[in-house]
Amino acid sequence: MPRGDKSKYTDKQKRRAEHIADSYREHGTGEREAKRRAWATVNAESHGGEKPGGSGYGKPETHQASRRGGRHSMASRTFAQRSRAAKKAAATRRRKSVQRGVAAKRSAAKRKTGRR
Repeated sequence: MPRGDKSKYTDKQKRRAEHIADSYREHGTGEREAKRRAWATVNAESHGGEKPGGSGYGKPETHQASRRGGRHSMASRTFAQRSRAAKKAAATRRRKSVQRGVAAKRSAAKRKTGRR
């Protein structure tokens, strides 16, 4: 396989690399450098091409690179911005738990009526 060949990468990996490269371009990185960094990130997370064939196929993904980037971006934000984001996340979790609770009650009720 020639260097730079992307035939062993899945469509999802290619989309991910394109999305990451777009983000780098928006931040002012050059075209070639953005592409290089994007594929480096995809490789770091998924350990290379995920299509069958060859050893190392199907290793579990690690999201260390994404987490590191998230940590860096959060560190550059002000206390007020972080606090606002935390409140928003807490509200979402609260809303989701209520929805899950309602769904659980419904399924429990269905199970009870089904046993009669």
